[in-house]
Amino acid sequence: MEKQISCGEEDGSGEKGLLHTWRGYSYSTTPERLLLSRPVLQAALGARHGVLLVEGGQVYSFGELPWKQNQPSSVVTEPILEAVLSEQRVVFVAAGFAHSGVVTEDGGVHMWGENAHGQCGLSGLSFIPNPTPVGVLDPEATPPQTVKILEVACGDQHTLALSAKHEVWAWGSGCQLGLNTSTFPVWKPQKVEHLAGRHVLQVACGAAHSLALVRCLLPPQEPRKPQDKCGQCHQLLYTMTDKEDHVIISDGHHCPLGVELDCSETRSASEGSPDQSSRGKQGKSSPTEPVTSMPSQIPKSPSTPPPESTPASEPQNQVPASSQEPVEPAIEDSAELDGPTTNGEVCVEAAETSTPELDSCRATGGKSSPYPDEQAVKAYLKRLSDHALAEHTTKTPSTLHSAQLSSDHADHFTSDPLIPVAQSVTPMGSALNNLVVSCASAVGERVVSTYEALSLRKVIGYWVPGEGRERVEERLRLEEPMQGKKSSSLGDIREEEAELSRRLSLPGLLSQDFAEFEVKESASNATIEVSPRLLRRTSRPRARAIPLAAGGIPEADAHLPSLQTEVWSWGCGQEGQLGHGDLLSRPQPVCVKSLNGKEVLRVAAGAHHSLALTAQSQVFSWGCNASGQLGHMETPITLPHLTKLSDGIRVWDIGAGQQHTLLLADGDCIQPILYYSGQQVKEVMEQTEEEEQTAEYTQQPVLLPFCMNLGYVSSVCAGGRTCAALTDRNVMGFIASLHELAAAERKYYCKLSSINGLLLQPLLKLDSLSSALGQSSAGLLQNLIGRLGRLSQLTGQNSASLTSFLQRSRDIRGLVILDDAHLFLDTYTEYCSAVGDLLVMGGFQALVKPCHDVFGKGAEVIQKLSECSEEGLPLADVLAHLFYLPIKHLHEYGRLLLKLATCYEVSSVDYQKLQDACAKYESMALHLKRRRKEAEYTLHFWKSFPGKMTDSLRKPSRRLICESSNKALTLQNAGRFSVNWFILFNDALVHAQGMVPYKSLFSTHHVFPLATLWVEPISEENTGIYGLKVTSPEESFTLLASSPAEKAKWLRSINQAVEQALSGLLGHDGIPPSTGVTQRADPPISRTASYTFYKDSRLKEATYEGRWVSGKPHGRGVVKWPDGRMYTGTFKNGFEDGFGDYVVPNKTLNSCDHYQGQWKDGKMHGFGTFRYASGEIYEGSFQDNMRHGHGMLRSGKLNSTSPSVFIGQWQYDKKTGYGVFDDITRGEKYMGMWLDDLRQGNGVVVTQFGLYYEGAFSSNKMMGTGVLLSEDDTTFEGDFSEDWTLNGKGVLTMPNGDYIEGSFSGVWGTGLKMSGSYYKPSLYDSDKEKAHALKLGRLAVHSEEKWKAVFLECWNRLGCDSPGQGQTTTAWDNIAVALTANRRQQRDSPELLSRSHHKTLESLEFIPQQVGPVTLEVYHTIRRYLVKACDTPLHPLGRLVETLVSVYRMTYVGVGANRRLLPQAVNEIKSYLCRIFQLVRFLFPDLPEEGGSLADPPKEKGGSDPAGKQLESPKPGCVVSSSALLLPVLLPRLYPPLFTLYALEKEKEDDVYWECVLRLNKQPDLALLAFLGVQQKFWPVTVTVHGEKQQVLSSTKDSCFASAVETLQQISTTFTPSDKLQVIQLTFEEITQEVLALLKQDFLWSMDDLFPVFLFVVLRARIRNLGSEVSLIEDLMDPCVQHGEHGIMFTTLKACYYQIQHEKIT
Repeated sequence: MEKQISCGEEDGSGEKGLLHTWRGYSYSTTPERLLLSRPVLQAALGARHGVLLVEGGQVYSFGELPWKQNQPSSVVTEPILEAVLSEQRVVFVAAGFAHSGVVTEDGGVHMWGENAHGQCGLSGLSFIPNPTPVGVLDPEATPPQTVKILEVACGDQHTLALSAKHEVWAWGSGCQLGLNTSTFPVWKPQKVEHLAGRHVLQVACGAAHSLALVRCLLPPQEPRKPQDKCGQCHQLLYTMTDKEDHVIISDGHHCPLGVELDCSETRSASEGSPDQSSRGKQGKSSPTEPVTSMPSQIPKSPSTPPPESTPASEPQNQVPASSQEPVEPAIEDSAELDGPTTNGEVCVEAAETSTPELDSCRATGGKSSPYPDEQAVKAYLKRLSDHALAEHTTKTPSTLHSAQLSSDHADHFTSDPLIPVAQSVTPMGSALNNLVVSCASAVGERVVSTYEALSLRKVIGYWVPGEGRERVEERLRLEEPMQGKKSSSLGDIREEEAELSRRLSLPGLLSQDFAEFEVKESASNATIEVSPRLLRRTSRPRARAIPLAAGGIPEADAHLPSLQTEVWSWGCGQEGQLGHGDLLSRPQPVCVKSLNGKEVLRVAAGAHHSLALTAQSQVFSWGCNASGQLGHMETPITLPHLTKLSDGIRVWDIGAGQQHTLLLADGDCIQPILYYSGQQVKEVMEQTEEEEQTAEYTQQPVLLPFCMNLGYVSSVCAGGRTCAALTDRNVMGFIASLHELAAAERKYYCKLSSINGLLLQPLLKLDSLSSALGQSSAGLLQNLIGRLGRLSQLTGQNSASLTSFLQRSRDIRGLVILDDAHLFLDTYTEYCSAVGDLLVMGGFQALVKPCHDVFGKGAEVIQKLSECSEEGLPLADVLAHLFYLPIKHLHEYGRLLLKLATCYEVSSVDYQKLQDACAKYESMALHLKRRRKEAEYTLHFWKSFPGKMTDSLRKPSRRLICESSNKALTLQNAGRFSVNWFILFNDALVHAQGMVPYKSLFSTHHVFPLATLWVEPISEENTGIYGLKVTSPEESFTLLASSPAEKAKWLRSINQAVEQALSGLLGHDGIPPSTGVTQRADPPISRTASYTFYKDSRLKEATYEGRWVSGKPHGRGVVKWPDGRMYTGTFKNGFEDGFGDYVVPNKTLNSCDHYQGQWKDGKMHGFGTFRYASGEIYEGSFQDNMRHGHGMLRSGKLNSTSPSVFIGQWQYDKKTGYGVFDDITRGEKYMGMWLDDLRQGNGVVVTQFGLYYEGAFSSNKMMGTGVLLSEDDTTFEGDFSEDWTLNGKGVLTMPNGDYIEGSFSGVWGTGLKMSGSYYKPSLYDSDKEKAHALKLGRLAVHSEEKWKAVFLECWNRLGCDSPGQGQTTTAWDNIAVALTANRRQQRDSPELLSRSHHKTLESLEFIPQQVGPVTLEVYHTIRRYLVKACDTPLHPLGRLVETLVSVYRMTYVGVGANRRLLPQAVNEIKSYLCRIFQLVRFLFPDLPEEGGSLADPPKEKGGSDPAGKQLESPKPGCVVSSSALLLPVLLPRLYPPLFTLYALEKEKEDDVYWECVLRLNKQPDLALLAFLGVQQKFWPVTVTVHGEKQQVLSSTKDSCFASAVETLQQISTTFTPSDKLQVIQLTFEEITQEVLALLKQDFLWSMDDLFPVFLFVVLRARIRNLGSEVSLIEDLMDPCVQHGEHGIMFTTLKACYYQIQHEKIT
């Protein structure tokens, strides 16, 4: 190897990625450097060859390459390029014993080398000379898809590949493949099904074993459906035997098809013989299910194990009750009990994890222990207990082991070391559930109490990496309520637990409960509440136990490597290289339990030994130790043990060769150092096998002396007998800075772990801890430990991330501390808050005694941990110093980032990024230092002023800012003898008062929260005093300062404190204000805050949350009273004002009153909706919390037809004035006057049976003169005394005109008593008849009197107290305000308005301005404005129209559709028009009054037509009329009820007319024209049908005058009289057009000619309710039209109607 040069020489060819190789560890060893043109990115070593990956993705091989056919010698001295791969970009290389593999960028695998066992994945060839692609296909996908691979690992005869989906694929030969097969070799890559569903992070291959690093699974959200039958032989897994007093459930099913191989924990740690004498027949469920933890069967006779086996069973009277199996998804087949069962009960068996000394062999009554001497076992246990505590797995809360089963073989409940999750918690089979139900009640009581006893262990799920949690468990175990004696022996403790479990005859039930309890708890990370009954028994104060798990970590950690990992191993185990505590082989992957919770980051496999590197920079090793390659001399080598390294050596990369181990570690300097353990390699090449066996080797890792010359080593690897290291030169200090950063983080993580392990865990074991601390401090300590755990985990993840960063990308942009700085800053802030809170509450002082108890008087451990330089500090201060250490680390981040920044150009982005991050960390460190000072100042204050008052003020998050014990601040106008003391905290200002002699005894104190405190200086000019005015919601007072400086100090302090309190920088979530931003001097006068009133009579004890201005609620807010009342809405100057929502609970009705609407000065005022608890709903106006004005009340349940509805006027909560009451249950409707909720005055009642009454009412009854009509026109007019009761004089008229005059008494509809005269008018007595013709409506309420309140409210909205009294300008202002306010409200919730509505609102904001007389143009503008205004309820006029429409419909729909109400309905519309017109003229004062003329446009003045003066009627459209202006707006909305009344009134006439129409329409056109006497010259000759001209024949029907007929039919589709008249006019025009076309000459109609033609058109138009249409036009026609052209045309139509009725067909 001439080309390789010794590393001492400097070489300019490379600065990074230099590769050095060497063998052994002697001082004479000199590493050689392989010369390559490009930096090496990764190296892999086989037994006698190596593979290198260089920058650019090329691959080189070196060493012995016998498979290369074209090589002259098989030994290659210098690396040769694998040219076949030059087209590919390789990203990963691996080397096995004699074969190699690479992974390309696109996820493809290439293999070459020896292939005799299929290890290259290519069939038929024993050697593969060059890299050849291997297809990894997923057969489950259709079509089969290529699996993308991330990395490969090569062993002697097998290869493993890790896919991008983090699954493992294997090929080659041997049980180390982990496949369900016994036929080898396996040529095609197959998936290792046992790891499917898990997230595998890394794989490693030994000579004949395999390792996988797996990320722990989170527990599933929902349990899978459990199996109750065996997967293979389909027999039931559970059987039930019924005894007299109890039931035995057996889970002892054996699958005859199973593989008899025990892949469970150490059953007996016999390292010599894998054949265990104590093993009976075992079952495994199916090849696809892992064979896990099948407890050994009890042999029928005691047997002695082989001499070298370690005693591992417990005495026969003990059953360990602590199952620690992190759920191997598994069938755990308990063996059937061959030994005698005690009491007929099955004992519940529990398997202990991976500790041989605590192994679980099943013990039952009768002496069936395989060990002859129990005494020996106890002694052995005692001897080993310390070792177990120190070395073995993190114990999670124990559960009772029982048959466990899951249909799915994924490890669903795998323990996350930071989450207290039970191992072994698969849900029980459903068959068991069914069995359990039948007998659960019998043992329910016992199960519950036992369950509680066991669950106490979970009270404190503290954060425990490493060995800590086991100790917590032990402490809790010792407290078990049934514990008779304290014992240090684990055996005894387990015995007690076993005793407890043996009392249960239901093995499964308890465990299942536990499982569910555990899973829930770990999934939700919930706070556990301890059972009170249990606490009483253990006499511990009840405290919330916060699980100190880091489960709530946000997935910003997605960038960070996971620390929650497990190691799984499989393959040959003769050397103990699998780490399960035995020498058995495992054909399927099994979890190495003792590494659970050890935070393994990387695994490596030598030929026959295995290594695991943890986040705490420790290395666990197990397996063959013949050459000392494990780095320790511990036994047994079948379990992982720590390699022995001196303190302060932190390992961060590992390599394992055939018989040696290579470690890369941090030492005292920045440069990394190398350690070697294993066999020394002699320089002589021709070494014989025997010599090799006897060669010297290391007892523990030794430092390689040359490592400092290599430069900065970034990674190491080992293989065969060779070692290799990749190194970098320190360019511009960049590499050194990166190494320093990573090393600092690793050191810091180890520090945090040791604080937890050496200080917190021993403390937590102390029984008296919580009593010494007191409840509040105990909670704070728990919080602190939780936060420390979170910080520690983040640090651990970051240190792992930095390590891999060093070995891989080195692009500064990938640094987590830069990208996710906020995550670190938040974690530090929370942590420091927790320390500060504990400090302020005197927690560190309280910890002093427990520390002395645990660590002795000197407490050297703490002194050492705290790195405190000062001598003789009190222990409390040392503890505080210790817990504040992390702040120092923030400075460290700042310093190292700055150091890194100096390696970049100042102008570069990276420099800027590093600078910014550095500034962030530095400013956070300063901020946290300030916070520490505040906490210490506050603690000093509490110590200086002890007393009841100060104790009541002492809170964890409260910090002192300043106080006035130096008399610097006094209260103005204070009494002579009173003393006032002001204390300013970060959340409140406290004012304490007392009498002079007793300065320290303050009789009263009051706390003013800062969020609702306003302070302003009083000017000194005229007063000469230095005053501050302080305002709080219920008090304001003046403080006097002793000097201007004091005044300024207090003003600034209070303002800053208020500002911070408002901006949420309070205590816990404090984040330093970003650098350079100055804080505002004064906090805002307007702010959002919460406050509870204590004095205010109206709001006493109520809490307000919302906007404030200068001490008063102002703006949006919510008030909640203690009795459940709640107001949500706007406030003004401390009162509810504006829109609000108010809820008042009603206990008796178990519901609540709910008001939504307007408020003023703290009272309901304006429009609102009140839903009463009784189910009634009132919608309308309020004044001073009372219904006042117009409103509608619906009673009864809330469905569409409520039993009664009142709509009308209210005064002071009572119905008073005009109103309509619809009594739906009685079928009556009253329309009339009210007084104090009673009908009083004139009114009308109609019923659903057609009765009609109008007349006087008194105190809710018909009383006085009235008129009563029944459906058939029988009429009574006279005196009434009760509802429907006649009493007094009157006249009764029959439908035929006969009448009786006299005195009547009796109820209408039953027999009437009468005395009087009977008259039958003769035909000629017309005068008499007229006298009796009844005029309805005289006794009804006059239409002008109706709905006054509705109009008055509209006037009030316009700013007038009474109609017409007020300023037009004010009215327009009010309209503008209403529209703007409403638009603003709509903007907040735009879904309330359609787009067209928005446009309407926009156009309404333009007020039609005009000065001078109104011309036609202005008139049209006004008309258009009114149409829009009435279109939106947001405009006062629109609101008025909407209300009128609803009251009108309310009156005349339903029972109100009574034909006798027609005149009133018509008059009501006319009165609306009149009153709305009054409003319009108020808004447009220049509009002429009703009937007045419009001004002519000025330009036509000169040439006005003198002939115009002779016109009898003015031109329509030039006269102002309310109907022309307003009916188009109003009538369409009122049309349905109004037209119904017309139809009812004209029913008889319309029926006669319609019959006639139908009869006459049977005739063809010409016949009908002839019949009606139309002159022949007007008969059409041709008609156009569908565009074609046709001759009119005698049979032609419905064709003549068709266009006129169609036009006339449109009369039914129009609403207003003017529109209907327009239709009639058009019809006339159509007729004229058609006749003109016939005559081809001008002519003038005479009525005699026109009438028959028009009659023909009317008949053919077939208008059903023509009578109603005619009456409507007649009643509502514009008076100014009556005598014009329209009037004549209308008269013609009317004449036609009467003509048709009286038409006789001759």
